[in-house]
Amino acid sequence: ADLATQSSDWRAFAWGAAATGAVGAAMAIAGRGRLDSLSIRSAFLVTTLSWVLLAAFAAIPFRVAGIGLSVTDSFFESMSGLTTTGSTVISGLDTKPRGILLWRAILQWIGGVGIVVTAIAILPLLKVGGMQLFRLESSDASEKLLPRATEIASMIGAIYVVMTAMCAATYMLLGMSSFDAVAHAMSTVATAGFSTSDGSMGTFMVHGADIAAVVFMLASGIPFGVYMLAVRGDVTAVFRDPQARMFLALATALVLMVTAGLVLSDQYGGGQALRLAAFNVVSVLTGTGFATTDYNAWGPAAQVVFFCLMFVGGCAGSTTCGIKIFRFQVAFAALNDFVSDMTRPHAVSPPTYAGRPLSDEAIYSVLSFIFLFFASFTLLSVAMTFYVPDSLTALSAAATAIGNVGPGLGPMIGPAGSFAPLPDGAKWFLAAGMLVGRLEILTVLVLFAPSFWRS
Repeated sequence: ADLATQSSDWRAFAWGAAATGAVGAAMAIAGRGRLDSLSIRSAFLVTTLSWVLLAAFAAIPFRVAGIGLSVTDSFFESMSGLTTTGSTVISGLDTKPRGILLWRAILQWIGGVGIVVTAIAILPLLKVGGMQLFRLESSDASEKLLPRATEIASMIGAIYVVMTAMCAATYMLLGMSSFDAVAHAMSTVATAGFSTSDGSMGTFMVHGADIAAVVFMLASGIPFGVYMLAVRGDVTAVFRDPQARMFLALATALVLMVTAGLVLSDQYGGGQALRLAAFNVVSVLTGTGFATTDYNAWGPAAQVVFFCLMFVGGCAGSTTCGIKIFRFQVAFAALNDFVSDMTRPHAVSPPTYAGRPLSDEAIYSVLSFIFLFFASFTLLSVAMTFYVPDSLTALSAAATAIGNVGPGLGPMIGPAGSFAPLPDGAKWFLAAGMLVGRLEILTVLVLFAPSFWRS
C-alpha cells in the first residue's frame, strides 16, 4: 500500500519483514523434527510466548515508520491489534499512510483467526477455564496437539476468509471505498475495532454500513465450531447451540433496554435511538470497540451498562473476548444446583450444560476462571490508579484491557479519545492485561506457578 501511494514508510515494513523472517527461520531450523511432540506443558509456554513475540516483531513497523510512535506506543498498538482489543494511541487516522492503517487491520485479522483456532484446538485440551466442554473429540493428555490444530486451522481459516470477503463486499456495496471496506471487514470479523478514521464507523453511517456491521459482529460472536458443523451439513447447529441462543437473546434484550432509555430521556427519536443502541451495544458486547457516537454523553445509566458489558463477551470459540456466555451459563447452573440442594437435599439433579451433566472439574474450572478474571481486573485497576487522575478512567481502562474491548469510558480513553495521553507505565500494564485477557487468564498465569517448572 505504501509503495502504491509512493510513501517512504515501505522501508519500515521491509525492516520488520527482514527481522521477523530471520528470527523465524532460525527458530524453524532449531525446532525441525520436534514440532509433532509438543506436550501439554510446552503448549502453555508456546501459546503465551508466541503471542508476546508476535506483538514485539509486529511493533517494528510502527516504531520505524515516520508516525512518531515510541517503543512503548508501538508495542501497545501492536499488542492491541493482535489481541483484537482495538485500543489505540494513534490519532489523525484519516491522514495516516495507508500502509500503517492496513497493517493495523492485518494484525487484528490475524489475531482474530489465531484466537479462534487456539480456543477450538488448544484450550480445550489444556482445560483452561472450562474450555474442556468444547472438545471436538475425545483426547487424552498425551495427544499430540499440532496435527489436530493444523486440520482445524485449515477449515476455520477458510470460513474466516469467506466471512471477511462477504463483509468487505457488503461494505463496498454500501458506499465504502475498497480500502476502507477491506480494512473495516478485517476489523469487524475479528471483533477488533481499529478503524481508518478518527470517527470510527460513524464516518460511514450515511449509507448504512453500521447496520451491516451489526450483522457481521453478531455473526462473529457465534462459535466458529457451529459454522464448521454447518459446512459439514448440519445447518441447524446454530439454533441448537445454547451459547448462540443466549448470546443473541442477550444482545436483543440489551439493545431494546438501551433504546428505551434513549427514547425516554428524549435524546433521540425511536428509529435513531434503535440504530445507535444496536450498533454500540453489540460493538461493546462483542468487544469489537467500534463507535458511531460518544455514548459517554448518554448519561450515567448508559455508562454503567457499557461498563458491565465490557466483562461479558460473546461465545467461546468465536473471535470475541470477555468472560464468555457459556461460563455464565455454567455458573448459573451450578448456583441453581446449590440452591436446589439447600431446599431439597435428597433430590438428585446434577447441573447440566447443553443437555450433558457437568463434572465437578468443569464447574470448578469455570468458577476459578471467573474469580481470576475479576482478581486480575482488580489488580490492574489498582495499578491504573497510580497513573490516571480519576477512578472512571482507571476502572474502565482495566476493564477494556482485560476484556479486550477497545475504548474505555470518560473523556480521555472513551470512544471520542485515545490512550495516547496515558503514561508509559500504564500502557505496559494495559498491554499485559490485554494478553492475559485474550489468552483466557489461566494460560498466562499458570506460567507463574512454581509447580509448572518442576519436572
